Amino acid sequence: MSGDTNAVQGGRRISAHAVCAAIRDDIVSGAYQPGSRLTEELLARRYGVSRVPVREALRTLESEGFVTTRRHAGACVAQPSEREAADLLDIRALLEPLGAERAAQRRTEAHLKVLRGLVRLGRERAQGGRLGELRPLGDWFHETLAQASGSPSLAALLVQLRRKTAWVYAAAPGPRPAPLEGAVRPDPAARAMESWAEHGALVDAVARGDADRARALATVHTERALSEFRLRRPIPVRTSKHSVNTASGRN
Repeated sequence: MSGDTNAVQGGRRISAHAVCAAIRDDIVSGAYQPGSRLTEELLARRYGVSRVPVREALRTLESEGFVTTRRHAGACVAQPSEREAADLLDIRALLEPLGAERAAQRRTEAHLKVLRGLVRLGRERAQGGRLGELRPLGDWFHETLAQASGSPSLAALLVQLRRKTAWVYAAAPGPRPAPLEGAVRPDPAARAMESWAEHGALVDAVARGDADRARALATVHTERALSEFRLRRPIPVRTSKHSVNTASGRN
């Protein structure tokens, strides 16, 4: 099977794309910690495939920034920097409102049906306190909204940005912020219900074809979500001074 990027598993062919998605999901979830080695043999055994699609998947993940290749160590999970985390937040803040605006202009009835169904499920899960089920629903919602933009390139960027932001903020080095004395922690259930209410308002704007309203709502929702990321992992304030250090900013 040399040169073939597909593997056979249980009588069906497993593509390098599927292997790549599986490894990526495990990196994002923390199954593979930053800096840990990713050997082709062990990965092939874990996912029940040959080393050929694993090799192809690692190349793709390296191009996406999830994997790095080190001399004498081979492929390893990348160690994201705080600068990368800050950059991802800035890029998301620019692109997600654009995606919502385009969705209001180009969405189909099929997109609206899925989005409305996800909002209904999200509200039900949030009201019922089933918070552990909300993350995959949220990912599905935002992926559908991105697809509704009618731009495959923009949709791919948005999906990758959300995935990388979650991973980077879980994996980036540095101390966690200590809670302020006397500060009241937000109720996760209440915040979840508020978030899905925001999703619902956004879908209504998209359904009406109100691009300006969709963009404004997406901006507010994105800024709120990114503020929560920053509270979990504060990023140093940028300055206008530039370092003369020529070392690579990518760790």
